[in-house]
Amino acid sequence: MSTYDEPGPRVDRDRLTRLLGDPGLAWLVERVRRRLERDEPLTGPVTLTAPTTAERAAAERLLGRTPRAGRSLTLRLDAVDAVLRRSGISPEGLATAVTALTGPVDRLSDVREREANAWQDAYTPLTPLSELRPELADWATRLRQDGLVRRLARTPDAARSLLTDATTALRALPAEPAVSLSAYAAGTLGDAHALDDGTPLATLVLSGIRALTGFPDGTGAEWRREAWASAGLLKDALSSTVLTLGLRGTPALDWTADAGEPAVLTLRQLTRTPPRRAPTTVYVCENPTVLATAADAYGRASSPLICLQGQPSAAALTLLRHLHAHGSTLRYHGDFDWGGLRIATALLRRVPWHPWRYTAADYRTAAATTPLAPPLAGTPTTAPWDQDLHPALTELGVRIEEETVLDTLLADLGP
Repeated sequence: MSTYDEPGPRVDRDRLTRLLGDPGLAWLVERVRRRLERDEPLTGPVTLTAPTTAERAAAERLLGRTPRAGRSLTLRLDAVDAVLRRSGISPEGLATAVTALTGPVDRLSDVREREANAWQDAYTPLTPLSELRPELADWATRLRQDGLVRRLARTPDAARSLLTDATTALRALPAEPAVSLSAYAAGTLGDAHALDDGTPLATLVLSGIRALTGFPDGTGAEWRREAWASAGLLKDALSSTVLTLGLRGTPALDWTADAGEPAVLTLRQLTRTPPRRAPTTVYVCENPTVLATAADAYGRASSPLICLQGQPSAAALTLLRHLHAHGSTLRYHGDFDWGGLRIATALLRRVPWHPWRYTAADYRTAAATTPLAPPLAGTPTTAPWDQDLHPALTELGVRIEEETVLDTLLADLGP
């Protein structure tokens, strides 16, 4: 550490304290220290605006003369240095005098260097993690560069502690079999709430999970639930469900499929015992009326069908990803309105699907046969799977709900 060393015995401490240590010169001493910190020369004038009578008197005693009159008080550092040297109070000059009076001065360049070294050391826990889990090496490199850790932990010590806990949590992921998020936090970190939403540690670990599993960008509580689930950590695993018909591959699914009845699967079930069978084609709809009507019309003969019931839940996405990964082709249909297009787009960002009677041509056909269709409302959006669908909705300006084209959809689901 570079500092101005404590001066030798040639400094007359008593006289220095009485003269430069006068409270009326505290402003001058502080200015000199700031210059020393910045490695700036102790030359030229320094000015104090609106000085008090005591401050003017202290300057007069220091210089042995009355300073120039005016609303401000100006002293030349060269002159102060000369006084200290000539008087024998500080033969080595002003810098030595201020250091003797107030203590060693850290240069800002040295402070910054120490801080930079401390931040570099704070990232040390990432090195063994990258060696153990090479798939996280790029993520660890990004963390060193993108400022996330500095935003979450304001000091190097806090950052090191945060990264130590994060690497501990990530080292054993994904969890197999799936486990509740709180139980995993308690077992690995000693605190069931360590990975609660909003904590810096949860933010950092979730970032690592996305790198580990390839989970896409997103926001919101449902997205976080899905992201945790992608690594086998279940956050409220029973309330997230998905509605299905005609799926097989577990005893419960086989029973409901044989009975021709819909099945409600929880996220817990899907992460612990996903279906062992993946149909060639699985249809996906937005509204439960489609699935209920298919069950009424075809029962056990219905084609496999999954209903999102609006925005896709963590359970729905887990099931769809599982089926896609095992070879199923997913065919999706939703409402022909701006909200329906947004749901479909959000799903497409998370899992690949092909349109099921959900193109511009299908919309135009449905609109032509629905004279009383309600008008479109809301903010327009695009349809990545069909560039002609957005212009068609804009042109015709009507809303076509799934229930309106129910007969057409049922024709595809029958035996």
